[in-house]
Amino acid sequence: MLKRSVTEKEKQMRPQTPALTVDAVINHTDGGIILIKRGHEPFKDCWALPGGFVDIGETVEDACIREAKEETGLDIRIDKLLGVYSDPTRDPRGHTVSVVFLCTTVSGEPVGGDDASLAQSFNREEMGKIDLAFDHKEIMSDAGMH
Repeated sequence: MLKRSVTEKEKQMRPQTPALTVDAVINHTDGGIILIKRGHEPFKDCWALPGGFVDIGETVEDACIREAKEETGLDIRIDKLLGVYSDPTRDPRGHTVSVVFLCTTVSGEPVGGDDASLAQSFNREEMGKIDLAFDHKEIMSDAGMH
């Protein structure tokens, strides 16, 4: 496939689109699910799934692995696609579309990093008692975890 650079004029002519993000439902080796405590707004100090924005030139799979490592310190394996979440009101910063993956810890112990103040494993019983940021409660429900 032939690839070429996009011109400035072509960039300016592109329609405005939602931001692309990823989220990871990470099964930890202890049987729990990894959540991060958000260090910044929106939802500062709330629990959330690890994730973030996809960089230009990056696949969603690579973004998921990168964001998990940055926010939790964990090396993960993507097991499968859970779904795509696109409600225009899911993020108060603006319209985002998130590609969500079910993942497994390969190595490491959870440690908060980047914009996560804390990363921790929660068992299913604990998960049911936690209010989650964004639409992450719906995502956990779809994953059969909440």
